Formats: sequence, structure tokens, C-alpha cells
Amino acid sequence: MNVRKLEEKEYIEAMKLSMYAFQYDVPEDDIPKRKEMLKNHTIFGIWEGENLAAKLHIIPLNVYINGHAWKMGGIAGVATYPEYRRNGLVSQLIKQSLVEMDEQGQVFSFLHPFNISFYRKFGWEIFTEYKKTYINKIDLNMAGKSSGTIKRFNKSQHIKTIEKIYEEYMGQFSGGLIRDTYWWENFVYSDYQIAVYFDENGDGKGYLLFKVKDNKMDVEEFTALNQEARVNLWNFICQHDSMVEKVKVITSVHDPFPYYLHQPNLKMEIFPYFMGRIVNVEKCLSKYSFDHNEEKVFIHIEDFHAPWNTGSYLITGREAAVFKNKEGSRCAKPAARGLHMSIKALSAIIIGYRRPLELYDLGEITGPRKDAEVLERKIPLQKSFFYDFF
Repeated sequence: MNVRKLEEKEYIEAMKLSMYAFQYDVPEDDIPKRKEMLKNHTIFGIWEGENLAAKLHIIPLNVYINGHAWKMGGIAGVATYPEYRRNGLVSQLIKQSLVEMDEQGQVFSFLHPFNISFYRKFGWEIFTEYKKTYINKIDLNMAGKSSGTIKRFNKSQHIKTIEKIYEEYMGQFSGGLIRDTYWWENFVYSDYQIAVYFDENGDGKGYLLFKVKDNKMDVEEFTALNQEARVNLWNFICQHDSMVEKVKVITSVHDPFPYYLHQPNLKMEIFPYFMGRIVNVEKCLSKYSFDHNEEKVFIHIEDFHAPWNTGSYLITGREAAVFKNKEGSRCAKPAARGLHMSIKALSAIIIGYRRPLELYDLGEITGPRKDAEVLERKIPLQKSFFYDFF
């Protein structure tokens, strides 16, 4: 079996494997559009003769982390026909994808895992969680006097105001996808509508991505820039009390909903969501904005599947540098002093999901505690969140 990129004429084979593995059908009329969308993907496949046995897609995307925009490789469509499973094919594809993403300058990679422990073996780690809040009809009580206006939109009516609200809202988080209009129209709306709240000045200050079906209201995104928007968007949900028996609202775990409601005693569930990993540590740390102080700390990274990351890095001031020996090459054996950690641990810290001292206490970082305390002070506080799916 050999690993290679799929050519455009082979996209239909990738689609067939996806339909078989994920148990869905693409209508005949949609196939040309799907094939056109795949032109933006890099698809690696493993072939046995003329038969596609397994595949993996890399989607070129961009995310905000630490106040910077970064290139990100989104891993999707990982699938293997049953007769070829448990032969290490996905492992080969993942290793090849890391090489490809590094060559393309994609410093981070995100994916939605079918199994968290499986992808942890390859260096990805959870970086975000979301909260589901369940509301019964009896608890649909308005939170205050409504103001401004609410207008509903679908993808054929999409306006830039929606993009601006999302961008400002996600600016408070780390890890958010940078959405362009094409992404909104093709990957956000689907069969959902958007209700936008405009304040008394006519400025958009929040939106809901939602649908109402079978006496249920599902709110997939609750995005508000201030308390006025939160109240009015909630009141809009309450106005559906004659149409629905139950409401489900998805938010970040950091969002204050439903604290500000008259009755916040509601059922809530928290779920791990997307996973992320650093593809190139040197590029990441050289651009990352550390909290400025005069302290210095060595970190020693181990990355079995992207070996170019394995090595020692000195974080000093607001910057980091690769630690090199007198010959100018990366140290084969890291210096004893400093902190030792896996690429998973570093990824969780850099994206903002976990703090250095948390991981130190969990045993995922080893070394002198005083060095862990220095790293804790060097890493700015961030709240990680990701609303999208691919």
C-alpha cells in the first residue's frame, strides 16, 4: 500500500468512502458542489492497487490564539474501509499530515475526535469545552424589558454585521475560527436561521443561531456583546413559548448564561469538544506573546510524531528561542534544568485550555516547581473556545 495525495479525478472515491464510513448519502445533484469544495482540501489516501483503503483531509483554515492570527490545518474526513482497519493506516496518514501541515506553514492543527485517547497518542489534546443548558417551557420567563429590535436572517440574506459581532465576541477567547463570508454561508447556517439583536442606535450587538422543529428550539450559538444583548436574545427565545416545549442552548463554559436569568436552576452539561496541537513549536513560540518580565525558563519538548519539535527552548522576555549547542544544532539531549513536557501539554497551555501549574500538579510537566511557577507567570490568561465544526 502507498500513501499519496488524491487527484481531482479521484475525489469521487473519497466521497464514496466518507458516505460508507459515516453512513450518509450525497444526493446526485450535490456531487458537483461537493467535488468543488474538495478542491480546497489536501486529501491523502492509502491505496491497495486501484482501491482506496483509507483517507484523511486537511482543510486550510485560520484561527485566533493569543491575539494573533495563525494558519491552522483542520483534520477531517478520516476514514478506513472495515476490511483495512487495525492495520495502522490512519497512523500513517496522521504522520504524513503533520509533515504536510508543517510544509504549508500551518502552525496549529485542530480536529473533532471520534475518540479522544486515540488522537492523544499523536499529540492532539482537548482545547475547548462547551456547555449545553436545557430549559423547559415553564422556565421561559423574560429577563427584563425588551429594547432595540430583533431581525431574522438566513444564508441568502447574510449581512456583514453578523460577521462583525462574531469577530468581536470571539476576540475574548483563544482558538476561535476566523470565518469569512463563504464559511458562514456554507458551513454555519446549514438549516439554521440567525436572529440578530440591534440596539436603539441600530448597531448589531448579538445573535442567535437557531432552529425550531418538533416543538423544540435548538440554539447552536448564543453570541452577545453586552448584557443588553443577552437579555434581548433571551427574551426572543421566550417569545417562542407558544411554539416549543423545550429549549437547548449551547454556549462556551465561560459564558455567563444562565446566571442572569430569574431562574438559573437549569440542567447543564459540559462536554469536551475539539482537540488541537502545535505543528511547529519553534514558529509558535517565536510569534507567541508571553507576559513580559525578566524571568527565564527552559522548556524541553518531546514530540514522537513531529520529531522536528523535540528539543529545548528558552523563554525569555516576551520571546522564546531554540536552545542550541556550540555546533549550532538542536541539542540531542536537553539540558537537565527546566521543565519537561509532551507536545500535548504544551498545546493545552499555549491555546489556553490549561495552566502550567495545573499540568505540573497532574504530573504532565516535570522539573523544579519554581520553574513551573515562572512559566505560570509567563503565560497570559486566556479562555479557549471553538464554536465550529468540520
